[in-house]
Parts: sequence; structure tokens; C-alpha cells
Amino acid sequence: MIHNPEYECMEVQARRKLQLAALKNLAETLYSRVPFYRKRMDEAGIKPRDLHSINDIEKLPFTTKDDLRVNYPHGLRACPQDRIVEVHMSSGTTGKPVVNEYTIKDLDIWQQSMARTLSGAGCTRDDIVQNCYGYGLFTGGAGVHYGALTVGAEVLPMSSGNTERQLMILRDFGSTMLTCTPSYALYLAEEAAEAGIDLRALPISKGCFGAEAWSDNMRAEIEDRYNMKAYDIYGLTEIIGPGVAFECEAQKGMHVNEDFFYPEIIDPKTGKVLSAGEKGELVFTTLTREGTPLLRYRTRDITCIIEEPCACGRTTRRIHRLFGRTDDMLIIRGVNVFPSQIEQALIEIEGTEPQYLIIVSRGESHLDEVELQVEVKKDVFSDETRGLENLRSRIEQVMKSKLQISLKVKLVEPKSIERSVGKAKRVIDNRKI
Repeated sequence: MIHNPEYECMEVQARRKLQLAALKNLAETLYSRVPFYRKRMDEAGIKPRDLHSINDIEKLPFTTKDDLRVNYPHGLRACPQDRIVEVHMSSGTTGKPVVNEYTIKDLDIWQQSMARTLSGAGCTRDDIVQNCYGYGLFTGGAGVHYGALTVGAEVLPMSSGNTERQLMILRDFGSTMLTCTPSYALYLAEEAAEAGIDLRALPISKGCFGAEAWSDNMRAEIEDRYNMKAYDIYGLTEIIGPGVAFECEAQKGMHVNEDFFYPEIIDPKTGKVLSAGEKGELVFTTLTREGTPLLRYRTRDITCIIEEPCACGRTTRRIHRLFGRTDDMLIIRGVNVFPSQIEQALIEIEGTEPQYLIIVSRGESHLDEVELQVEVKKDVFSDETRGLENLRSRIEQVMKSKLQISLKVKLVEPKSIERSVGKAKRVIDNRKI
């Protein structure tokens, strides 16, 4: 379902004209109001008047997460304080939190973006949306909430956690749509099975899952356990929150809300802009934001842009489902490894659960050592020792084939790996590098 055909199905060249006008206005605003960006543009030898086509965006400076932290809390604000009506931010677990300040116009952009996102997954005013993303300073809960209200759906603002209550509401209120992280969706399914609740018999028929990378195999697992369609959504606190890009019914990449957010793919080492179809780091410019707009923000997410027409009729460019991140990529004995690769391989192996933990250390020989802890299904774990050993050996062989590295596999009991109601923690890197 297309929420706003005028913009989502706009002729491509007409959209490019809108994007250029918005980019010029944004550059003028940032140059005149934000000292940080004025300095960066001067250093790059670029003035707003030098922007003559949308491709000239490549002349503008990048913005990084470190830039946001250095300018904490209000250094990147581009409008008077009295126009700010809402603030969200990251957890700040690795330093100063990333702050995002919203005007009324920014909230409208967010609402429209999320309405398109939910509509892409088939949400209508007849749906009951059980929103299990966290509320508060985290953007997930509020973003879904605003979008569902804009669509006209009924919202159950559950937030994260309290799994027993989540299942009670899911069953008793007849929720038809679930929104949360994919790992939490699987955790709910595990708990439902323990409680004797048949999720496949409930009215729930669709879900929007994001905030962490997940594989097509994990999607299949969720769809099977719930008897639903599972859609990928993309967003990040720095840009606006969820709603930057979303899957439609075709599920062939995520449509970018291009009238609001301009995407680029760059070589993460050189900064060179890559062509459509080439894999690299995703960069976004917030074309129409007012509170804390950003120029060419480096997301660290690895993907590629898809320009081919989509069967749904939308003309916006799409991004491929994420391959991983430049900053959660593990380099093990010279080999680049993403946790999502391990997850995809595991789900193909019968007898395992989609729960795992990677522990990386450096041994006495100064070589990287990797232990992969894998949960196995209850009936498998209680099986004879020979069966477990065969499974462990098979996992090691599959990982060697898929990843081109050897790692030690440790099979653990069901539910022994710590669960999270937010983003799942998949890697512990104990190397002192």
C-alpha cells in the first residue's frame, strides 16, 4: 500500500529538482547558522552558491559520529532553541550521546516517513499495532507510534520488555502487526512456545523489524513462527530515527524516502562515491530537517543502491538489506567477518537456535582465537554425546567453508545466552590491539 503516491511515485527528474532546491537551502542554512559546518565548507573550498546540480553534493564535507559527539549537546542545532519541541538521543554507551533535536516540521517529516514505512508493510487504519520498540529518548518507539497514528491504526504502546505481558496483550487484544527488533521477535516466539501459545493461530499477520542487522534466514524463521510477513525497516537516531528506508510488499530492497533523505554509497577508505550496485558505506544528507540537519552523514552501514524499477510502482531508489557495518566488522587473521554471515549460516543448520555469541581473543601465539557459542534446540541438547559432537563438528566445517577461517564451536543449552529486549549483543572482543 502506497501512503503518498505524489512523492513516492514521482517522476525521477522532478524529484532530482526538488532535491537540488532542498540541498541549496540546507547548505545556505548550515553555512550561516552552524559554525561547525561553515568551517568545514570553508576548509573544503565550497560555498552554497557553488551547488548547481544534485551531483555537486559530492563537493560537500562528510559528517561523522565523532563530529556529533564533539558538538554535544547543541553545537549542530540549526534553528533557535524556542523552535525545538522534542529531543531524542542515542544511549551514549561509547561516549557522549548523539543528540537529535526536532522542530514541528521535523516531527511531520518523521510522521510521514513512518506512515510510508508502515503502509509499505500493509498497515491500514484497520490494524492494531503492538509497538515493542523502546520509548523515551530512544527513537524506535516514538517513530513507530507517530507513523501508526498518521496511518490511522490503533497503537498499543508496549515499549520493550515484560515479555509475559507482551504475550498476554498480543493474544487478548488481537494485535495484527508487531514492531520490534528481529531478535526480540524470536525471543517472544520462544517464550510463547514455552507458555503453550500458538502464535500461528493469532490474528497477527505482519511485522516491521529493524534496529539491528538480520538475515533472510532469520526473516524466514520469524515468518514461520508467527505465520506472518516480516518486513525490514531502516533508520538511525542521527538522521531522524526509524523511517529513513523501508521494504514494500515486493521485499526487494528498502525504499529510501528520497524527498527527505538523500542517499550515497562511498568507498569507506577513500570517500569516493560509488555507482549503483556497488557495495560500500551508506551516507545520508537530511535535505529538509530544521533542528539538527546533517550533511553527508557516514552511517558505517554497508549496503548498495538499487536503481532498477520496483514492482510496487514507487520510483524512489532502494538500498539492499544491510551486509553489516564497518565498525562491527571483525578482522580475524586478516579475514573480514560480519556477525550476520555467521547468523545466516547457523539458521541453515538443523538443530540450532538463532542465538549465538562470538568471543574473540588473542592467544599466547599472538594469533586470533574465536569461540562461537551456539544454542541448540532442547531435544538436541538432551541427545547422546555422539550426536552433539557431530553437530559441533558440522558447524565448524560450515563456518570454515563460509568464512574461510577456523573457529572453535561450543554448544550451549537453550536460553543460556543472555537475551536482550533491544539490540542483541553478538560479539565480545577481548583482544588488546
